[in-house]
Formats: sequence, structure tokens, C-alpha cells
Amino acid sequence: MTTTLITGATRGLGLETARRLAEAGHTVYLGARDLKHGQEAAERIGAHALQLDVTDEQSVQTAARRVREEAGLLDVLVNNAAISGSWNPPAEITAADMEAVYATNVFGLVRVTHAFLPLLGASSNPVVVNVSSSGGSLTRCSDLTSLEATFPMVAYNSSKSAVNMITVQYANAFSNMRINAVNPGFTATGLNDNQGTQTVGEGAEIIIRMATIGPDGPTGTFLEADGTIPW
Repeated sequence: MTTTLITGATRGLGLETARRLAEAGHTVYLGARDLKHGQEAAERIGAHALQLDVTDEQSVQTAARRVREEAGLLDVLVNNAAISGSWNPPAEITAADMEAVYATNVFGLVRVTHAFLPLLGASSNPVVVNVSSSGGSLTRCSDLTSLEATFPMVAYNSSKSAVNMITVQYANAFSNMRINAVNPGFTATGLNDNQGTQTVGEGAEIIIRMATIGPDGPTGTFLEADGTIPW
């Protein structure tokens, strides 16, 4: 039985990923800041609700302790929790705007990964999927003809660039784990006020694909449905 944890999993891509992996036979821990919402979502899809606020150290440590006591290990960690933050133009972005986004998207991801590394280390096939964005691609954002360049989201995009570097550093450090960043694509979720052009089912495909790779799968890569994304 594969034990999987997905952060930010009460809606959107996180919930769809949790649903599909539970359907595939994974024991899924559905991470939720609000436990009541988490329990409601988990009951619908056959998962286990786990109170988990990635911005709170005690919450993360308590979640890790519960998974350790109940499962003894973690096979798959999907770092999905994220916020979009302010859509204001660069001239109006403040340090506080940046701090708010980084607290979840960057520091939260590191906090969770650090707490669950011992449990991942107990797995025979540990996998980490960091949900990033093509908005974090310096190559695409510097191309003024690209879609990514039309969304000057300083806080969000730079946070995903940071996620990409963190992914590479962890992948280099833990050769026994498969650690990758993925871009779900422009998916209609609450993160973008449902303006995306893809369904959550379509967006979740690459997350699920990389969550189910074997020990011979890639690591330290940045992928979308059609292949590799330039950093």
C-alpha cells in the first residue's frame, strides 16, 4: 500500500489529485488548514483528513507525528499548498506582499518537506512532487511573446522560481528519492478565480504521473504534460 500526503487538498488540483490517487489504491492523507473542511472532502473521496497548516510549525510537526504513528512511513509527498497573492503590478508590490506569498509557497513547502524527510527515508520508493508553475520559468517569463510574460505576478512567479531551485537542491542531496517540480498548466481553480483554460482533471494529470513514478523515474526535473520546461 502506498501512503501519500497532499498539502492544500480540500479543493482544486489538490483535491482532484487526492481523489485520483485514492481511487488508484493509495492511502491518502488529505492535508487541510481547516480540519472540518478536510473531513468533509476526505469522506467524499475515501481519504484521511489531516489538519495541516504549512505556515505553522506545530501543525506540521503534529501532522508528521500522526502519519508516523499510523503508517510508519511516507511514500509520496505532494507539496501542493499555495496562494497567488497580490495581482498588483510590480510598482505596487510591497515586501509584505512578498512575505505573505513566500510564507506558504516557499517556507511552507520547506517546512513540510523537512518534517517528513525521515518518513520518506523509510520508504523503498520515496517520491516528492512540488507543484510549481510555468510562471516560475525565467526562460519563459523573459520571453515577451510568451503567455507567462503577460502575467507580471512578482510574488507568485518568483516564489515558484524559488520552488524550482529548492527542488533541484533536494534532488541533488537525496539521490535515493525522486524529487521533481511540475507545472499543471493554466487550470481553472480558486487560485486564479477559475479563469484557467483547463479543468482540474487535466491539470492534475502531470501531478499524478509524477506521484506514481518508480525508483528508475526522473529526478531534479521541471515538467509539464508535454515534457520538460526550461528553467
